[in-house]
Amino acid sequence: MAKPETGFPTVLPTVLLMGFEPFGGESINPSWRVAQALHGEVIAGAQVVAVQLPCVFGVALSALQQALAQHGPHLVLVLALGQATGRCELTPERVAINVDDARIPDNAGARPVDTAVVPGGPAAYFSTLPIKAMVAAMRAEGVPASVSQTAGTFVCNHVFYGLMHALQTRRGVRGGFMHVPLLPEQAARLPGQPSLELATQVAGVRVALSTALLWHDDLHATGGAEH
Repeated sequence: MAKPETGFPTVLPTVLLMGFEPFGGESINPSWRVAQALHGEVIAGAQVVAVQLPCVFGVALSALQQALAQHGPHLVLVLALGQATGRCELTPERVAINVDDARIPDNAGARPVDTAVVPGGPAAYFSTLPIKAMVAAMRAEGVPASVSQTAGTFVCNHVFYGLMHALQTRRGVRGGFMHVPLLPEQAARLPGQPSLELATQVAGVRVALSTALLWHDDLHATGGAEH
């Protein structure tokens, strides 16, 4: 079940900012910590509503659909966040693919292999957010950021694909996904892994949301990769 924060009326345009519960033996998930920190803020004229998603195939999409239905009348933008061990930057994702292929079990013990997120759906969906403009804006504020070409094949990609599939029938609502690094307290138990402090992650996501709300066309700038 989605767990939207409460305590204020939704009268402004709404941004859903989604983060995940902890997984893989962790007790915290930076994606949810960031979403919680921004809950209730008004950014570029829109109010942020934080929603926690379960790290479980299928169930996460049900929670996503519930949140979209609950906030539909005022919804203008959805950004889902996910934890990416090994990354040192905030990384907006370019594309979601229609494949579940789990290297580790989800929080319910499921490990789908070569399974479609949406049977019969397109092979992939692109983000509808200005990801290059978001990266440029974050970098301008001193936040490490880059475009990512893959959201993996775990629950993050599952949600990203499911989100973009759902938004096909919601005119005017744009969406995408961004991975965030580990927090320092997580990396302290994993020698050699990069991390980024919570305050910097929160600042970066705030800038990314503002940019996404204000920009509709993306920057014409390089954001590719050799591999």
